[in-house]
Amino acid sequence: MPLRPGTVARQLFVASRPVSWINTAYPFAAAYLLTTRELDAVLVVGTLFFLIPYNLAMYGINDVFDYESDLRNPRKGGAHGAVLDRRMHPITLWAAGLACLPFVVYLVIVGSPLSWLVLALSLFFVVFYSAPPLRLKERPFADSVTSSIHFFSPAVYGLVLAGAVWTWQLGAVILAFALWGVASHAFGAVQDVAADREAGISSIATARGARFTVWFSLACYAAAGLVMLTTAWPGPLAAILALPYLATVWPFRSVTDETADAATRGWDRFLWLNQIAGFGVTLLLIWYWFLTS
Repeated sequence: MPLRPGTVARQLFVASRPVSWINTAYPFAAAYLLTTRELDAVLVVGTLFFLIPYNLAMYGINDVFDYESDLRNPRKGGAHGAVLDRRMHPITLWAAGLACLPFVVYLVIVGSPLSWLVLALSLFFVVFYSAPPLRLKERPFADSVTSSIHFFSPAVYGLVLAGAVWTWQLGAVILAFALWGVASHAFGAVQDVAADREAGISSIATARGARFTVWFSLACYAAAGLVMLTTAWPGPLAAILALPYLATVWPFRSVTDETADAATRGWDRFLWLNQIAGFGVTLLLIWYWFLTS
């Protein structure tokens, strides 16, 4: 029985993780706007790209190549991701590529060679985090680093595209963002230990164990907060935003591989915690805007 257009659209929508769209669009938009101080077509197109097509590619490709693991994972099928019908796999890959293509063409036309390189690297890691032959998500530690690149690279791209002047304080902000991404991926991997092992999928959590991975996540969140203390004012205030993440992860510091799925309770809070942290970052960016105007 052929798939109906409505079914295809619905599965693609779920696969793109709409609850997470803002997590990639916002870093690009904020970085570009704070650098150029103006609303233009590049800002609009770039934000739309990182809002939907980028996420469809990132999560859709992941859902295709993680199919066997997702079938065994009880948390899949909603905000945590789709369990795609097998018939959707080629459709998803084609939809991701075609959705990205016009945006990438436009951004290449308006960008510089350095921005082309950053965008190419960002998309490289989007694809090969999940896709063979590299499948970086199955390489412990590289999986967390690559996942983090998915979220901080839009900000780096926005800065490069806008022609930002790089300082060590700006580099510290990106480093803190990267550490936050590593910590978030590592903690997210803890809850999937059982499903990933059953499917034969390696990760930082399956390789090093649930407890080690939780402590690694805590260390990276703490490091992100400490790095923010070295940034230009009012950047140090953002260090406070690391505290809710530390408080969320801390109760799971003693989980074992057998009880690792309990970490899902903590991960569910991230859906709300990210919104609160994003609001705090927005207030600080507005403050910075007025301080530097």
